[in-house]
Amino acid sequence: MDLAIDGAKVFAYTAGRALDPAKPGVAFVHGAGLDHSWWGLQSRYFAYHGRNVLALDLPGHGRSGGAPLATIEALADWVMRALDAARLERASVVGHSMGSLVALECAARHPARVERIALVGSAFPMKVSDAFLEAARSNEQAAYDMETIWGHAPQVPLGANPNPGMWMYGDTLARLARLAPGVLHADLKACNDYAAGLVSAAKVRCPALLILGRRDAMTPPKAAEALARAIHGSRTVTIAASGHSLMAEAPDATLDALIEFLG
Repeated sequence: MDLAIDGAKVFAYTAGRALDPAKPGVAFVHGAGLDHSWWGLQSRYFAYHGRNVLALDLPGHGRSGGAPLATIEALADWVMRALDAARLERASVVGHSMGSLVALECAARHPARVERIALVGSAFPMKVSDAFLEAARSNEQAAYDMETIWGHAPQVPLGANPNPGMWMYGDTLARLARLAPGVLHADLKACNDYAAGLVSAAKVRCPALLILGRRDAMTPPKAAEALARAIHGSRTVTIAASGHSLMAEAPDATLDALIEFLG
């Protein structure tokens, strides 16, 4: 589905289903340097089980035009404009990594429009190393390699993919290779600079779920503990075998947690 937001064409995956204002909605927000396809299994399931689904390509990512946005707050407000463009008044917001901070900020800034939030592979603060930031700023291949290797559990290169024939490292690298120069750096800097996490978490009044990978090297479960405590009534599901890329490494367990949460 193509939308027009801020004068740019934006793509949102709906699993080929027409949106129905009478149905509840779910917006899926990807992480740094990625796109809507990261949510392939999860978004398709909900689209075929009674939900309006918008798996968004953020500005400058995937099939969406425009420049990447510089802050988590700006991205959260943009997600609300995406709901406006799709004529959806309310939705749950499910975000991965950078997208989890966007989902958090959506709930804090727009409480009347956000029904639930699910934070997948989340942490606060979400600091990025100087070496990673510099490599991304210079558009070096090393930045893509860092995101790919750190973004998966150690067993991934050893043939641990639950989907036969799918190469998780190659899949991630192919997505990153399509990025315009500067996009990955903008995303990583937005994560690194985001300072409002605990303040915004205390404002959240909707149900919240954190889905974490026990073997996550980028956002280890311990780094999400303060965030979970700050969100009133939040629940946490930890997936033992997964690293940071939970939707690919543990697709069924991630989907099961979302099905239980979104009902």
